[in-house]
Amino acid sequence: MSPFQELLERLPEEERTILTMVYLQQRTIPEIAGLLAVPERAVMAVLERGRARIAALISQAGEGAR
Repeated sequence: MSPFQELLERLPEEERTILTMVYLQQRTIPEIAGLLAVPERAVMAVLERGRARIAALISQAGEGAR
């Protein structure tokens, strides 16, 4: 499992699903919104939250390595 996938496993399901669709399945925001039957803005909001949470996890890992 890649380091990114390990980080994904630590996220809430909604964020994990959307980040997986964007980064691993290379789907577009409109495509994801259609598949999940939600507005594009909702997908973008969850994507931003997931990205922020991943960044925080990476930062915490970096601090722990010091």
